[in-house]
Amino acid sequence: MLQQMFTPGAWRAWRGAWAAVFLLAGGAALAAQSGASNTALDRYLDGLKSLRTAFSQTVTDARGTQTDAGSGTLVVLRPGKFRWDYQPSAQPAAGAGTAGANAAGTVPAPPATDAGGERGQLLVADDKNLWFYDRELAQVSVKPVAAALSATPVMLLSGTAAQLHDSFDINPAGAHDGLDWVSVKPRSAEADFSHAELGFAGDRLLRMVVKDRLGQTVQLDFQGSERNARVDPSELQFKPPAGVDVIGTPQS
Repeated sequence: MLQQMFTPGAWRAWRGAWAAVFLLAGGAALAAQSGASNTALDRYLDGLKSLRTAFSQTVTDARGTQTDAGSGTLVVLRPGKFRWDYQPSAQPAAGAGTAGANAAGTVPAPPATDAGGERGQLLVADDKNLWFYDRELAQVSVKPVAAALSATPVMLLSGTAAQLHDSFDINPAGAHDGLDWVSVKPRSAEADFSHAELGFAGDRLLRMVVKDRLGQTVQLDFQGSERNARVDPSELQFKPPAGVDVIGTPQS
């Protein structure tokens, strides 16, 4: 699930169990060709080439107790490229804020490299590799994209429509909390999450709620989203900082 993807323990579990896929690209037209339903998610992906957004994140356990909170930025370039940068809060705090967005409501571009001593996690998918950098552990894990991106929640925003409907059951989930919801369930038993819901207000994706197989729930609230924003290629490249441990062999 999203939160677990970007924590040290979850990444270790991912290395031993996940199969893989990430997403973004085709859109509703391609989904319709494959016989898929025309949901709010399909309509959102139709014509989407890139996305830049800030997000706030909260995590609750199976008893409903909040266990973590933070914020970050997400940059997507379809198909299959993205940069997810997450920073935990100093103290977990409920509620969605506007962290990551500037006064104009837009999201600043993240730096292409990361200085040592920072907190949080960074996930970068380029043409060939999926990089996971845990700043606090000073450790980088890398896998070939083809072997690491298939049944993950992020695939819901970076993969092609064909990949989406091949990997997930996608259905309308009605309206509540002022949003139009879409239900997503992975077809693979190896997926790290059991169920996700995406909430839309018109043509805007505002919320994603992901439940893992241990009963934890991650809620992401998106702010300041820029659809088809300019993305510099350097934003979607990663070079391990000097002195960190690197696990795995990158594809060249």
